[in-house]
Amino acid sequence: MESSKIEMMYDKAKPFLGVIFLQFGYSGMAIIGKFALNQGMSHYTLVVYRHALAAAVIAPFAFFLDRKVRPPMTISTFIKILLLGLLEPVIDQNLYYMGMKNTTATFTAAMCNILPAITFIMAWICRLEKVNLRKLHSQAKVVGTIATVGGAMFMTLMRGPVLDLPWTSSSHHHQSSSANSTVHDQQNPIKGALMISTGCICWACFFILQAITLKAYPAQLSLSAWICSAGMVEGAILALVMERGNASIWVLKWDATLLAVLYGGIINSGVGYFIQGAVMKERGPVFVTSFNPLCMVIVAIMGSFILSEQMYLGRIIGAIIIVSGLYLVVWGKSKDQSPPKSNGDQRLPDQQPMAVKNNSTGNTSPGFVAVEIAKEMPSNEPI
Repeated sequence: MESSKIEMMYDKAKPFLGVIFLQFGYSGMAIIGKFALNQGMSHYTLVVYRHALAAAVIAPFAFFLDRKVRPPMTISTFIKILLLGLLEPVIDQNLYYMGMKNTTATFTAAMCNILPAITFIMAWICRLEKVNLRKLHSQAKVVGTIATVGGAMFMTLMRGPVLDLPWTSSSHHHQSSSANSTVHDQQNPIKGALMISTGCICWACFFILQAITLKAYPAQLSLSAWICSAGMVEGAILALVMERGNASIWVLKWDATLLAVLYGGIINSGVGYFIQGAVMKERGPVFVTSFNPLCMVIVAIMGSFILSEQMYLGRIIGAIIIVSGLYLVVWGKSKDQSPPKSNGDQRLPDQQPMAVKNNSTGNTSPGFVAVEIAKEMPSNEPI
């Protein structure tokens, strides 16, 4: 009895564990990717290599584990896969890294918090998300989505006073702030913001199209392998066009560039696509993207402990707003998942037992039941 309760609790917790894992993965990639780009790595090469590695890692598992659930490939599904590979692996990620070059990793993470709002609107339009503004749980989802985005923007724009924590170093903070301001002078935040915003729109379209594709092609591992393969090929074509005559971009060194390829390929592209597909199949695209602002909270906490960065009061308030918004979204989604209450045996007439269904006639003999079954079966099927 206790083991069944534990299994039920684990099944309910799996979607939450999955999206939290995704946010930790995104946080790590934001830092590692910035290091790799600062060392001169081409973002076109990074996109190609990480998806080539992801496809190589996932394909063997998909081949064996999806044998029983993998449907035949159709032209419609193949076109959707090509579009999926173009939207997120190629367009979104290249714009993301180009925007990061023109800004900072923190600013990039903050701009990506417009993703939940865009995804929510698109899912609403495509009828992938149930929204009835007369219902309290739908109102909670709308308010929660706005709160998560607003809290992330608050963390970015409203710093407030510095909190003197024992594990932070003021001298290190002033040095890093001076270095960041020098780098900031060489960047173009407006250009970077436009690139990141456009990438987020493509990312939201990717989530919506992935949810639609999973209905016709429910093999999640195989779909992830196909997306990575399509992204590798399409990204390679784009890299050869944009970096033609520059063969040095394909050289990997034993530094942050190799780490970015390994981390991004295995964690973000390989495992990430599979997890978000699995969670999306159960909870929908809005549930997955609503946790995206959590990335800023993780980065702020990790930066405070690992990098000894100062913690501001505005970040604490913004984190509280984000957590409150996430709670509203999760509560609203839980009401969508709740089964309708049953008041006794209210089955439809066609679902009633045959003997009860014909009780008004008083004839419940086996012969009468067989005749009634024969009447209800299609004429072209044998009895």
